[in-house]
Amino acid sequence: MSELQISLLGIGVAVVLAIYIYNWLLQRKYRRKFGAVFKHRHEDALYRAAVEIPTDELPVEKMEPAVPISVPPNDSQQGETVDAMCVLLDEKTDFIAVISPKSPVNADALKLLWQQRFELDKNVHICGLSVASGEWEKVIEGSPWAYTSFKLALQLVTRAGAVSEAKLMDFRKLVRTIAAQLHADMVLPDVVEATARAVELDNFCAAVDLIIGLNLFPSNEHILSGNEIVRVAEQYGLCLQADGAFHLVDTHGHTLFSLCNENNAPFQNGTLDTVHVDGLTLLLDVPRVEQPSLSFDKMVVLAQQLASELRATIVDARHVALSEGSITLIRERIAAAEADMRVGHVIAGSAQARRLFS
Repeated sequence: MSELQISLLGIGVAVVLAIYIYNWLLQRKYRRKFGAVFKHRHEDALYRAAVEIPTDELPVEKMEPAVPISVPPNDSQQGETVDAMCVLLDEKTDFIAVISPKSPVNADALKLLWQQRFELDKNVHICGLSVASGEWEKVIEGSPWAYTSFKLALQLVTRAGAVSEAKLMDFRKLVRTIAAQLHADMVLPDVVEATARAVELDNFCAAVDLIIGLNLFPSNEHILSGNEIVRVAEQYGLCLQADGAFHLVDTHGHTLFSLCNENNAPFQNGTLDTVHVDGLTLLLDVPRVEQPSLSFDKMVVLAQQLASELRATIVDARHVALSEGSITLIRERIAAAEADMRVGHVIAGSAQARRLFS
């Protein structure tokens, strides 16, 4: 091979790699911005990032190490006497305001917050220091129990991205109004510092956020019927849920895998007798499951079992049969994300992870 040919080959590889990395960065950007909107649209490339690793012939993007973020530990490590959600609240994951009325009050004292909490873009968590138990516990609207103090927390990050400085300012103003009405003492964090923490945490979450899809396409142009899908899904423990997908849950009742219509149309009990689909997608939401690498191994086995029963082939987003090499690359990527989450003290599948990746 001449020097000219070698040079042209090198330039070609560099161009392909540059385009691949550019597309990946665009996907990451739009996932963080519009993740909530596309939550159930698994045909989008964001849900196929791993299975689109075509063959060993094309370059695979190098994952940047996630920045360690110290977050409260897994809820399984906490005592049983304290409300689990209240234990998870921390300044690294939430903007926490504390108000202490002059005398005990019930949940009705937070009327303004109950009315406006859905306007704040992110989840609002409310914990009260109970007069009866002396412990922090989750407060629900209309609760008659008396509390001496409240922690009003606005979550800094979800899958849709970081909370904005404007929303933090709105929340802070709302807390000030409530405190003034109750003549309560209050402790308010700095909005600028909280905004910076939100951006840092969002970057960390974006670096480890993976949803893996394995596509099942029937062989010889065989069309899958709804009844056939139900029979096979239930045979392997997957049950149809309200979102129109079949779910396999773990021992805690959390989704381990979900089986969806490849074209996004939800399955419905009333139409399963008549529905026919061209293909299915088996999904693994990596940050929300315990031991993602091990879960992926189980997912591959399940996909093979379903494919055998349905006379289908496991393929990638381009409908090319998924090779053992591609499966290995996917698993390595999952293992890297799992390790980065562990370093950042956000354990995959924990209550903290499930709320950050919601």
